[in-house]
Amino acid sequence: MFGWLRELNEKERKTMIGCLGGWSLDALDVQIFSFVIPTLLTLWGISRADAGMLGTVTLLVSALGGWLAGALSDRYGRVRVLQITILWYAFFTFLCGFAQDFNHLFIFRALQGLGFGAEWSAGAVLMGEVIRDRFRGRAVGFVQSGWAIGWGAAALLYTVIFALLPEETAWRTMFWIGLAPAALVFWVRKHVDEPDVFKAQQARLIESGRSPLSQLLVVLKPPYLSTTWKVALMVTGAQGGSYALSVWLPTFLRTERHLSVLNTGSYLLVHIVGAWFGFIVGAVLADAIGRKATFLISAIGSAISVVLYVTMPISDTVMLLLAAPLGFILYMMFSAMGPFLTELYPTEVRGSGQGFCYNVGRAFGALFPALVGFLSQRLGLGPAIAVFAAGAYGLMIIALLMLPETRGRDVRSIAMAGE
Repeated sequence: MFGWLRELNEKERKTMIGCLGGWSLDALDVQIFSFVIPTLLTLWGISRADAGMLGTVTLLVSALGGWLAGALSDRYGRVRVLQITILWYAFFTFLCGFAQDFNHLFIFRALQGLGFGAEWSAGAVLMGEVIRDRFRGRAVGFVQSGWAIGWGAAALLYTVIFALLPEETAWRTMFWIGLAPAALVFWVRKHVDEPDVFKAQQARLIESGRSPLSQLLVVLKPPYLSTTWKVALMVTGAQGGSYALSVWLPTFLRTERHLSVLNTGSYLLVHIVGAWFGFIVGAVLADAIGRKATFLISAIGSAISVVLYVTMPISDTVMLLLAAPLGFILYMMFSAMGPFLTELYPTEVRGSGQGFCYNVGRAFGALFPALVGFLSQRLGLGPAIAVFAAGAYGLMIIALLMLPETRGRDVRSIAMAGE
């Protein structure tokens, strides 16, 4: 499963390590919030709807950040934009620890979202252009598994910090640790270089006199428009289903299943380990059976699994055992996401195309945690998660049926979207 790593050249390997570190630490910073929701509900007396808004605002603003970063990376470089975004999200995660009320945290979370969305856009394009098409699915998928690593780190920190410190201090400490990713920038600066295909295209872009902002709208015009809206719809389903569960899962375990902090952390770690294996297997399948088949298997399996997990009257022991396969099937799809989007757009608009589709999908998907929060006040948290997760994956499947398979495409030869 990992033998292909030895066949990567030095540039491919260093690029993969830099992007893996960036995505892992991105996940750490973003997932911290899901663990502190129960504490904020108690300490600040906010409602679940308020907590859903705090989760949603980061994701909504991340759409703007990712779209802007994609356009800027087409003009100024994937690596340069990647470094700026890592510094940005680390700094504003750190500031979240100083929030004194809902309004302060809302602002800091919104600003954190700009960097969160931007990091994926720059990193995914960088990986897609550096890694050869033979290994692209596995390499980009392997980097995507960094989300489980960062999420797992957040779960471990939560378990340890909340066991050692009073809740009033522990939640702030979690956010302060979010400054750590800033150190990665120094390594990226030294070891990661721009893709050759981008360097060749950059000179032509500069000579054309086209402004970076003009790149923002180019994928909303022919010949790209047809592909763009379909992919954005697909990503909306994938992100919406994931967020409906992941943002609310710690709260579901604490408030609906009445688990302790230690048991909640343990359940989540089992779920995250399953997610890591899902990322890895999804990466292998993306190259072996194709991007679309991987998406469909994961989407159908996720819709069924989430509904059963949060609504069936199962024991805590069974819930623990099912946490790993749930994480496995849920996150398989994200391994194929990066290579699939890379292979739909030519180099001159690749950053803009990926940035727009992934982040507009993320923006609409970001509405799902807030909607779950509102509906949970009438139906209960489990049924609310089930309703919106199943609807999201259904939307993803519909969009996939209208999109082409892209496995094996050479990124240097793509003339226009959909070809």
